[in-house]
Amino acid sequence: MEQLKLTQEWDKVFPKSDKVEHSKVTFHNRYGITLAADVYVPKNAEGKLPAIAVSGPFGAVKEQTSGLYAQKMAELGFFAIAFDPSYTGESGGTPRYVASPDINTEDFCAAVDFLSVQKSVDPERIGTIGICGWGGMAINAASIDTRIKATAAMTMYDMTRVTANGYFDAEDSEQARFEKRKELNAQRTEDYKNGSYALAGGVVDPLPEDAPQFVKDYYAYYKTPRGYHPRSLNSNGGWSVTSSLSFLNMPILQYACEIRSAVLLVHGEKAHSRYFSETAYGKLTGDNKELLIIPGANHTDLYDQMEVIPFEKLGEFFGGYLNKTGGLPKPPFCR
Repeated sequence: MEQLKLTQEWDKVFPKSDKVEHSKVTFHNRYGITLAADVYVPKNAEGKLPAIAVSGPFGAVKEQTSGLYAQKMAELGFFAIAFDPSYTGESGGTPRYVASPDINTEDFCAAVDFLSVQKSVDPERIGTIGICGWGGMAINAASIDTRIKATAAMTMYDMTRVTANGYFDAEDSEQARFEKRKELNAQRTEDYKNGSYALAGGVVDPLPEDAPQFVKDYYAYYKTPRGYHPRSLNSNGGWSVTSSLSFLNMPILQYACEIRSAVLLVHGEKAHSRYFSETAYGKLTGDNKELLIIPGANHTDLYDQMEVIPFEKLGEFFGGYLNKTGGLPKPPFCR
């Protein structure tokens, strides 16, 4: 497996907690890609702990939102990791800055592999938190990985839907998708000629005066000291342009209705992306599924606003479902 060189100094965009122990680790996924993660464990913890794997937002790194979540969940008593997905941050994989609905779902399952064999983790009490685009990946992972006992999707995106249909499904037509395919495949040819993969660009900078409010919100996080990080794709050059090809062709959440484990979706009332959680919730079945709307909150409020993120609710959700024993309810057959 690839040997990674990990930064040892504290380089997060949030302050270090004195209530947890922090370390860095690596693990590999089923495709042989080595992933980098930060581990957060409650100080003086004893026995086997419930564990949570965290990733996201889409185009962020573990030094941003996911690390903040993992550290806070450790304060609440969980063995928590925040990992960089394949091809991003400190994780391995070449070429760089590639996204894939398959590989990125696998990244969550690989995190469960890692957690399942830790001496201080109870392998029967593992959950996941996915943020933004990784909220959709976390739900997708829950539909295939029966070891995941509870999933929280925060301010989620379905990246396959927004890629194929555009925002608010405004480009949901065969012709619109055909034009996207033509453009992306032309880029493939150029990339092959050039021997490198063109990047789509991160959050727009400078910010246009007429930018939509949600773009202004992204700018306020990724492009300012609030959330900027030198390894963050959204803070810098963005994803490879051709990453969108697989998202056009491989919709996630197709078997979300068959998830037997618990799922909590959390979204801001004012978030432009709220419809993703509402649609996903409509696909879920069983009385262990919940949609929580945070009054007045926008999409990025759930990235780092501690007074907005419902950590008490997350603690109760995971504390409850990761402590339950017995069989899981059988959902109806998906159609």
